[in-house]
Amino acid sequence: MTAHVLMLSSSRQGDETYLEHARALIFAHLGEIRDLLFVPYAAVTQTYDSYVDAVATALPECKVTGLHSVEDPVAAVNNAKKNGQAIVVGGGNTFHLLSTLYANALIVPIKHAIADCTPYIGWSAGSNICGQSIRTTNDMPIIEPPSFDALDIVPFQLNPHYTDYQPPGHNGETRDQRLAEFTTLNPTTPVVAIREGTALRLTNNQLSLVGEKDGFIFLGEEKTPISSGDDLTYLLDSGE
Repeated sequence: MTAHVLMLSSSRQGDETYLEHARALIFAHLGEIRDLLFVPYAAVTQTYDSYVDAVATALPECKVTGLHSVEDPVAAVNNAKKNGQAIVVGGGNTFHLLSTLYANALIVPIKHAIADCTPYIGWSAGSNICGQSIRTTNDMPIIEPPSFDALDIVPFQLNPHYTDYQPPGHNGETRDQRLAEFTTLNPTTPVVAIREGTALRLTNNQLSLVGEKDGFIFLGEEKTPISSGDDLTYLLDSGE
């Protein structure tokens, strides 16, 4: 597989405006491409049209076409590379995103497009679906997709928006405890936790963490820190 994938943890960092922190990473990933086929299916409380408008406003250099607005979404995905487009999948609710992808028979076409080196950019939910499954999303399961199986572009789990902050007086489980629940039941499956403002970049069969903050790999009972610029290519063999 020759994938060219940027998996952003979030659309915002701190008080910055929408996609501001990600612009440099996005344009470096796109190269000369400025035509985006945008998948807005993670949106629930806003319309798909307004979501497309938000992305177009944040990336005015680009032409942004909502996948929901085309007559044949499968054909649009299949022809994205030929049409000089990158596939971009925004954040929101991961369960709603995956359910809608299944409903529109888009899982396999997107996987094939990525395998054929169609550039892919996702953030939050759009990154979460790049893993084996969505079982380590932070989102509420507001809808039940046919399966939790995702695109499986990388053979591990992702946890975007990772934080180890525990609010004073809060007695609910921490993120680490939630991820430990997963790794207890799935001790051989890594979970890569990435903080807001960072991303995983997969290109030329090389995987790395990019951004200014560290992340972590949860595997079994171990929590291993990873740093920006670290070569994580060995994780591409974790599913074998």
